[in-house]
Amino acid sequence: MRIFALSDIHVDYEVNTQWVASLSHDDYVDDVLILAGDVSDSMARLEWCLGQFAMRFKKVLFIPGNHDVWVIRGGPYVDSLDKFHRVCEVAGQSGVSMAPYHHRDVSIVPLLGWYDFSFGLPDADLQRSWMDFRACRWPGSWTVGDVTSHFLQMNGYRRRDDTETIISFSHFMPRIDLMPQSVSEQTRRLFPVLGSERLQLQVQQLRSVIHVYGHSHLNRREQRGGTLYVNNAYGYPSETRIAAKTLYCVHEIS
Repeated sequence: MRIFALSDIHVDYEVNTQWVASLSHDDYVDDVLILAGDVSDSMARLEWCLGQFAMRFKKVLFIPGNHDVWVIRGGPYVDSLDKFHRVCEVAGQSGVSMAPYHHRDVSIVPLLGWYDFSFGLPDADLQRSWMDFRACRWPGSWTVGDVTSHFLQMNGYRRRDDTETIISFSHFMPRIDLMPQSVSEQTRRLFPVLGSERLQLQVQQLRSVIHVYGHSHLNRREQRGGTLYVNNAYGYPSETRIAAKTLYCVHEIS
């Protein structure tokens, strides 16, 4: 059984939709897919995409990204927290799981999260341009820190024993040093909205041997301590230089 990783599939773009539709119906029937968020803010496209993956893989494990909880298109959503719960319902109805999955001594554990500016404070330009600040709507006077706290508190998995091999995954980045030093100043300005240091504490508590993440659209395989961090984002159509645009096998169980 192989375990594949993918994130940021963004099926709002037709070429991305075509790639999903073109995947083999035979090659992955014994395999697991980790889908680390950002499918679409359209519930219809989200449902279609999750269903397509569920038909092709033995098991699909999903966690929503920031795009998936946008409410900018309107619809019957009270706020982005309500949209999150609707996304969870659609995932279950599509045959996709958001719960930990166990196979022999391997456990695959989803970690919800958000960003809390622990990677830096946003400048005025980012506050104006970052779509989440307009496309998401949260209860009452919630700050981004409150959003992060809410989702992190939902992550309650505890190791079963010391023989357990844990592969965790999140949409958001758990540590900013996964970004290369060579990134442009424009990309560096996005650091505040990429993830949370508190998410990394949960990865450490799990003692994950592999952690899959998304969001940055920058494909990476980086070892930090005892954990291999993997980002295999499909990304936007124009992102051919930083995204491999293929499935990536992170682990295989013989």
